[in-house]
Order: sequence, then C-alpha cells, then structure tokens
Amino acid sequence: MTVAFVHSMRGGPAPADWPPLALDEIREVLNQAGIAHTSAQLLWHSPRPLSAAAIIDLNDRRLFVKRHHQSVRTVAQLREEHGFIAHLQSRGISVSRVIRSADGDSAVACGSWTYEIHADGDGLDLYRDAMSWSPFTSRGHAQSAGRALASLHEAARTYTAPPRATQLLVSNAALINAADPLAQLRAMLERRPALRDYLQRRDWQSELSGAIAPFHARYLQLAPQLETLWTHNDWHASNLLWSDASASASVQSILDFGLSDRSSAVYDLATAIERNTIPWLAIHEGLPGAADLALVSGLLDGYLAVRRLSAPERAALAAILPIVHVGFAVTEIDYFHGITHAPDNADLAYREFLLGHCAWFLQPEGRALLEHVNERLRSP
Repeated sequence: MTVAFVHSMRGGPAPADWPPLALDEIREVLNQAGIAHTSAQLLWHSPRPLSAAAIIDLNDRRLFVKRHHQSVRTVAQLREEHGFIAHLQSRGISVSRVIRSADGDSAVACGSWTYEIHADGDGLDLYRDAMSWSPFTSRGHAQSAGRALASLHEAARTYTAPPRATQLLVSNAALINAADPLAQLRAMLERRPALRDYLQRRDWQSELSGAIAPFHARYLQLAPQLETLWTHNDWHASNLLWSDASASASVQSILDFGLSDRSSAVYDLATAIERNTIPWLAIHEGLPGAADLALVSGLLDGYLAVRRLSAPERAALAAILPIVHVGFAVTEIDYFHGITHAPDNADLAYREFLLGHCAWFLQPEGRALLEHVNERLRSP
C-alpha cells in the first residue's frame, strides 16, 4: 500500500513532501527499538502532511509509527512532547501512549530520520479523512471536545517542564506575548536563516504590523495575568478518537502532541475555536464564510462545565482569537521555505494564514464571532 498524496494546505490532495513509510523500514525501526514482532502488516498511511505515519498490525496489537526528518525533529526534541504525554497519562488523561525502546528511550534515530512509536489509541477515528480547519460534525462532538480540553488543562497545571527548545513546527504565544512582536521576530531571524530569506523579499514589517495592530494591544494588557502551562496547541477533531459514530459521541483519547509547548489555557482554547468552527478552506478560496456559532457555544459549554475561566481569561479569549495563529504561521513559513522548499505553501502560509486570518476578524463575520464569544462568557 503506497500513498503518494496527502492533505494539501488548500484542501484536497497534494503530492507528499515525504516518502510513505515502507514495511521493511518499519521492521528495521522495530528491531532497533527492541520491539518483538513475528509478523507485521501495514494497515493505513496517514494523509497528514509535515511527516509520514502509518498504522501497523503485529497480530497481538496495533502500533502507530511516525517518521520525521531530523531537520524537523531530533530524538531530544521528541522527548519534550513525550514527557508531556507521560505526565498527562499519569494524571488519568487518555492519550496516545508512547512505546519505549528496549533501552527506555521514547524515540529512535535511524539514518536521516527520527521515529516515534505509539500504541493504537482507544476509540474510533471519526475524522480520519477530515482536513485541518474543517468543523465538528455535531454540537455534541464540540461539547465533548471542550470537556476533554478542560480536563487536559487541569492535568497540565502540575507539569513544570520548560518551553520547547525547538522553534520549528511548534505553536506558542511567544511572539504575541512580546511588547513589540516585530522586534521579537527580527531577533528570531538571526537564528532562522530560511525565514529571514523568505521575509526579506517582502514588506513584511509593514504588513505584519498592519495585520496584528488592531488586536495586539488589548491582548497584551491581559497576557501577564494568564497562567502559563503546557498545552496541546492542535486541538482539532481529527486529533481526537471517539466513543462511537453518533452525533453525541464522546472523546475517548487524544492524539498528536507535535505542536505542544508552554503557553496558556486561553491560547489552547482559542486555537480549538479557530481550528474547528471557522470555514477557512472556503474563505481561502474567496468564498464567504461565517463561524458556526452553535459549535463555538458547544465547545465553550463543554469546557466551562469542567474548568472555570478566571476573569482575565474570559476577557483574553476574544482578544487573542484574531492573533492566536501568528506564531505557528511564522514557523510554517520557515518549514515550507527552508525544509521542503515549497514556495506555493510558504506563500499561502504568509498571505492567507498569517495575514489573512487576522484580516478576517475585521470583517462582519469575524466581528460576529468575537461578539458571540464575549457574550457567551458574560453569561452565568
């Protein structure tokens, strides 16, 4: 079984940046990790971009194997997110359990690649074929996802690891927490030559300043009052497994902590709203698009049923929503320009993701979402 295409940045298929995992390759990784197997069968290749992944059947169990290029993730960098996963598991959160090698490590380096192996998670993968930014299919799913996210945040409060060492393909609020995000980004460019090369060809300082200025000052007033904690940062329906196929299914387990880092609960909750309730794929094609406010309410209702938001958090949620994507959009530009050398994707990440998402919140549909969030959080 070979998959030559993955989900594109615009929706629909696109040629994969990385070769699909092969069975002989997986066997070699299992041998290196000291994982016994008498037979192995490839069941499914993931259509997600940025890495290559597959589910294999070893007769007695199924495993999820994910491969990264070492320019994207080293063993040490994977250990950072695996430590967070282990903490959540110790606190009773159902997560994708990492399988450790015979020497106790949670990742394996082989040639130019780094591999991680997870137990196949509990639950149904209802959104396996869903594109990123496609919405929940029911309010019930949104409510359960909100409850699960709140439980994760409660469990994360006791995890004290420092922020991620890598700045590539992780999501955090470091840029928007800066008093001067442009100065912060200029300083980052000294350490990120590919990003510097991309941006220096554009009037990025004027364009980025214009994009975030309508929102940043209000958020910055509230940011110091937000508790910092490790967060998931890619809370999309496709990264959750579900109890059944009904509209009232509940979250059974949580997948893919690749973007996780230290930020705040509000950052993670805003990301969940942005990922699951706004029809970005249609908007990117120039079509009109309004957020599904019923899904927004469901997500917030579920979250607030488990975890109370403080007064600063309630005020900060709508303030951060228009700019919550900024840090990850910047690192995607770095990845597409410097690692995969995909100019169309880099341009999409810059124009439509980084700048375009900010601009949408100035439109009537974006303002309606912010008003809805504020109104919902003013309710008892």
